[in-house]
Amino acid sequence: MLALIDRLARFMALIGGVVLVALVILTCASVLGRGLNTLGHSAFLTGLAPGLAEALIAAGVGPITGDFELVEAGVAFAIFAFLPVCQLYSAHATVDVFTQMMPGRANRVLRTFWEVVLTLTIFLVTWRLAQGMFDKMRYGETTFLLQFPIWWAYALSLAGAVVASIVAAYCAGARVAGLITGGRFMPEEQRADH
Repeated sequence: MLALIDRLARFMALIGGVVLVALVILTCASVLGRGLNTLGHSAFLTGLAPGLAEALIAAGVGPITGDFELVEAGVAFAIFAFLPVCQLYSAHATVDVFTQMMPGRANRVLRTFWEVVLTLTIFLVTWRLAQGMFDKMRYGETTFLLQFPIWWAYALSLAGAVVASIVAAYCAGARVAGLITGGRFMPEEQRADH
């Protein structure tokens, strides 16, 4: 079961990474277009090389329309896409100043408790995200510039949240089973350094 959950979490992270790279490229292209458009309209270039300035403007260079709308939707998806792998490998940032002094069993109980709480929180976020998506669908709300339905972004994020819920449910069950049996049902932790 762990292998299947691991593949699912890694697949979502891979998709999130592809989306994030595409957003970086989109942002760079938009900034470059905006800069070239500003250069084409600048007094410096129109005075120095009016033909080049006119060619830049005539080429239609400029910012990509709706770039911030796409970035907003894409980053929301990427966050939810990375959440499952972060959950599975316990890679959330923690502050363990006091828990370092506690015995191993107390730490396992505490870790299990917080795993269950985080799982319930992810379930709550997933449920509310679904409700928000249905509301956006019902009202037909669209983005300002591109006019694409806002629920599309919610649906993409919901896909990541559902996978995060599945992984979180496994993690909570694995922590509880590990606490009861003393076995290990989770991969090695990849905790953040602090």
